[in-house]
Amino acid sequence: METIFYKIVRPIVKGLFYILYRPTVVGLENIPTTGPIVLAGNHTKQLDPIMLVAVSKRQIHFLAKIELFKGFTKPIVKSMGAIPVNRKVHDGKALESAIECLKNDYCIGIFPEGTINRTDDIIMPFKKGAIKMSKESKAILVPFVITGKYKLFKKSIKIEFLKGRKVTKEVDIENEKLMNDIKKVLLKSR
Repeated sequence: METIFYKIVRPIVKGLFYILYRPTVVGLENIPTTGPIVLAGNHTKQLDPIMLVAVSKRQIHFLAKIELFKGFTKPIVKSMGAIPVNRKVHDGKALESAIECLKNDYCIGIFPEGTINRTDDIIMPFKKGAIKMSKESKAILVPFVITGKYKLFKKSIKIEFLKGRKVTKEVDIENEKLMNDIKKVLLKSR
């Protein structure tokens, strides 16, 4: 379900984002144009979801912390098709909502670290939601890796979409593979 607000806002976001940050985008062809997909990758800054909106041709339904569904951000995140997640508990309702979206051939965006990585570690342990929803809905899992820094008017940020795949093995094994695939690209970029 592509929301009207998303259709209106996306071209503006794309134009502004490309002018301000000049992202390098690699592997865009790895995002299927139809069918259910889960975009899952590392989380570096609050601008990461905006970059994904700017570079992807498909509407992305992000799993977003429930706190964004309060106050002045509520109408924005709701009208962008985001799915609320309560990060303080195991939020089965958010997972069900995401799986329902995927069963309707939509695109879900998720940051399996659960929050912005502010640690010295190259990547934080991944939560298993991306794998669970991919497996249950038979969606294609497309990992992405964000490297570099958001610097105004500099070509210093990069997003790379890795080859998509079906999730077929045990959740723990698949989650470890997803994390390692992203970690390898991050280590190469250092």
